[in-house]
Amino acid sequence: MTERTAAPGRPAEVDAVLDRIRRAPSILAVFALAGELADVPARSAASDRDADLLVEATRDAGDAPTAIAAVHALGRLAGAGGAADDRLAELAGSAGDWLAPHAAWALAFRPPREDAVRGLVGLVGDGRLAGMLAQWTLGRWAIARPELIELALTGRLRHEPAAEVRARLVETLGLVPGTDAHLATIACDTAEAVEARVAALAAAGDRDAPPAGALETTAQDEGPAADAARFALLDRELRAASHGHPAGPGLRVAQVHLGSRLDPTLTHAGEADTGGIATLLVQLGEALARDVRIAAVTTIGRGPAADALASLEAAGDRHAVVAVPLEHHEGSSFVDPWPARVAAERGLRRILRLRRPGIVHLRMADVGSLAACRVARSEGVPTVFTLAPDPHSVIAGMERAGELDRASFGPADARANYWFRAWLVDRLARGARQVVLFPRPALAATLRDLVGIDVEADPDRYRVIPEGIDLEPVRAARAALTGAGPGAVTPVVADLQDAIAALGPERRALPLVVSVGRVVEVKGMARIVEAFAADPDLLRRANLVIVGGDLDDPSPAERAEIERIETVFVDHPELAGALVLLGHRPHDEVHRVLALARAGLAPWIAPGGAYACGSRKEEFGLAIVEALAAGLPVVAPRGGGPASYVEDGITGLLVDTLDRAALGAAIRGALDLAGTAGRARRAERVVEERLTIGAMAGALIPVYAANAGAVGEAAGAANVAATDGASSPADGASSPADGASSPADAAGTDAARPAGAPGP
Repeated sequence: MTERTAAPGRPAEVDAVLDRIRRAPSILAVFALAGELADVPARSAASDRDADLLVEATRDAGDAPTAIAAVHALGRLAGAGGAADDRLAELAGSAGDWLAPHAAWALAFRPPREDAVRGLVGLVGDGRLAGMLAQWTLGRWAIARPELIELALTGRLRHEPAAEVRARLVETLGLVPGTDAHLATIACDTAEAVEARVAALAAAGDRDAPPAGALETTAQDEGPAADAARFALLDRELRAASHGHPAGPGLRVAQVHLGSRLDPTLTHAGEADTGGIATLLVQLGEALARDVRIAAVTTIGRGPAADALASLEAAGDRHAVVAVPLEHHEGSSFVDPWPARVAAERGLRRILRLRRPGIVHLRMADVGSLAACRVARSEGVPTVFTLAPDPHSVIAGMERAGELDRASFGPADARANYWFRAWLVDRLARGARQVVLFPRPALAATLRDLVGIDVEADPDRYRVIPEGIDLEPVRAARAALTGAGPGAVTPVVADLQDAIAALGPERRALPLVVSVGRVVEVKGMARIVEAFAADPDLLRRANLVIVGGDLDDPSPAERAEIERIETVFVDHPELAGALVLLGHRPHDEVHRVLALARAGLAPWIAPGGAYACGSRKEEFGLAIVEALAAGLPVVAPRGGGPASYVEDGITGLLVDTLDRAALGAAIRGALDLAGTAGRARRAERVVEERLTIGAMAGALIPVYAANAGAVGEAAGAANVAATDGASSPADGASSPADGASSPADAAGTDAARPAGAPGP
């Protein structure tokens, strides 16, 4: 690589940082330098050469991390830069280009430009992360140029037939001041697409159009528009009451996860996006509410409007599981619901005003946490954040495995939003009063290397707390199978018997290898099937049972993983005689399967089975913990949380799950461990002593108690100190009606980025 030289008489800061980024040994190392590159032109007036160097870097398709870093640096150029703004506008108009989301993000830091508005409106219509970021930028620009943004949106609406696109455009129109008349017309037009009417009616809760009489009339009907009108009336009432109900006495906690529907009965575990965290939060909410130190717990998930309305009726319960309606975004998958941000913020604000907490606990770098961070800040409620090095660990693992490099990072980022999610992890951590960490070996070094966080520099700010499980379903399943409890033959037991009978007589009386979880790529169900099929010894020794997924009506992510599993049959038709797909099951039924794998069920299942996890990564791994509690030897990812509680070679085996041969060998090794004397009891004791839901709740309550309360001047130091003067999608409220100067601006600005921050 050729060394660049500085312009005469001027320090070569942009040149030098670009060179360091190009020479960085890993993609994560680029993340650590990207903030520095953005800071260079932001500190002082940039030269034309700076702009030219950055523009040139954005054109290097073979070095996507450098190109992305350069786009964000262009957005931070001090003063107006013709070449910089021209390039950002060009990229924002290139729908489908992996740089488009980053250009939409960077343009928020530039003055409004007419030639960029059309491209941004197009991105809003396309949805995904680019749509959310374009919507945010248009909302910022609408403060200075509302007529420009209104004209562009209404012009596109005149010619846009697609209902989903119309809904996104109307939702954005709801963020523009002075658009009451347009919104009222759309809201009351029964010939309009219902999705667009819902978006207009939802916006009415944040402003004064349409008139309340029109809302009340619509609310008397049935269907999505009526539900939206009822929510809008409630939002107006709460807004008039000066940010809702006052907080009640005692310690009140809200925990948020909009990645899935939270089912209090736990009957949908493993279906679509309803993974282990959905089970955890319901059980944790119950455990917290049982403690005398807790006055109320609100556990917030996603759900259709009817469920959300019904759940609000439980607002007086000590533990209420309530839903946020994501309107026309309800079908969004767990990994890509970014356009639901505005709907999520409205729903979260409504719930926090009805059941005002003293603290909000955020988990995962997703749209739910993004929305909750913004709403909590605007409502003056502090947050606690559970930090996991995700997507950092995924990026590092893929790079090590040769699945990701600088050339392929751009398209991969467009699919998985790595850059934005990494930035969001950093942003949520800096905005929180306290950060909770999962236990893992070499925790401090791992977080320093992957995320750029030095936990040893401020140990009081970080608390390591393991997750936990409820042992009662484990014990109930075991008791039922041993005759100590009723109902030994439940639907899942009968279904498993029938499935094994269908495999053929030679497959009876074999032990089970079980895997439980969402049927999506990151959970690695297809990897387990591949490892099993490629190992003749495994095929002879055991049957493979996968519990999870909606097999009748799979989501797109489930369908893709099922197709990967089906592809294995092409080269290994014999696998059909060894594989059982049980689909998702209620949580207590899952425990029956684990108990069967350990104890067996003559003549169908031999004792001495094992549990296998093929996930790319597990920050903790609740399903693995449940398998240990059931007495099974486990196979788990070597990296991440499982290494903190799985004794390698004793209670299970830790393995590189991306290595199919190693994964197969580990599953064989786990079957060998099954008969080891004392192993099962040793695993059970680890769970009983360290990993129960009660222990988790007990560790979290002091964290909540120490940090709860309104965000005041002193507390604000942790959240908004060292500001850099620019807001971001994680800051503030979503509506001008709530007193924010724009949809993106309220309650402070970005804190100064640490070295590990991936972007502006």
